[in-house]
Amino acid sequence: MLALEGVVIAYEDWRLTADFTIAAGSSTAIIGPSGAGKSTLLDTIAGFIEPAEGRVLWEGRDLTPLPPAARPVTLLFQDHNLFAHLTVAQNVGLGLRPDLRLDAAERARVAAALAETGLAGKEGRRPGELSGGERSRVALARALLRNRPILLLDEPFAALGPALRAEMLDLVARIRAEQGATLLMVSHAPEDARRIADQVVLVDEGRAAAPVETEALFANPPPGLRAYLG
Repeated sequence: MLALEGVVIAYEDWRLTADFTIAAGSSTAIIGPSGAGKSTLLDTIAGFIEPAEGRVLWEGRDLTPLPPAARPVTLLFQDHNLFAHLTVAQNVGLGLRPDLRLDAAERARVAAALAETGLAGKEGRRPGELSGGERSRVALARALLRNRPILLLDEPFAALGPALRAEMLDLVARIRAEQGATLLMVSHAPEDARRIADQVVLVDEGRAAAPVETEALFANPPPGLRAYLG
């Protein structure tokens, strides 16, 4: 279980509170207006932001003092965080070893991750030679290799068209199910939440609300969500 206990994130006169739990193995969408703090919430879970108050716990273990690298978390950013001078295989291999000194077994795992994400045959290409969807797949393949129990998506597919975005979400859902990962996904699109999320956290007016079952929330949206959806 992922727990945010009395978390307060504060910058000058801006403040966000969160106090809820997320069941292990579930899929959660995080939605809300621009600037509400959705990405900030993920960054706090990942360890890039230290809360002013409260704790982040995973399976009862306090993650709050730990740096990002020591947390059981993989975070996919909107820009995919790929290295332009490295090949596809090398970018993916970073998920196993930052120094890229891979042995035969590790290289086989990279090849399997590339095949799993539809990138077989593109091992030697560089990010600049790929389409937006292919770059998304490279980032996802790297996350697949890391195999951390918490997978955070900060709108990594926002720049893709609807059909390709749906395809990538389905791929995320399949990989998440295979690994049993706990997924939290920031999205501006309600259809994304409906596609793969069991529940939704609404971030609005300085508060990240406790998760609510997806269809129940959209069937009877609170005023903040109603205003956001228009």
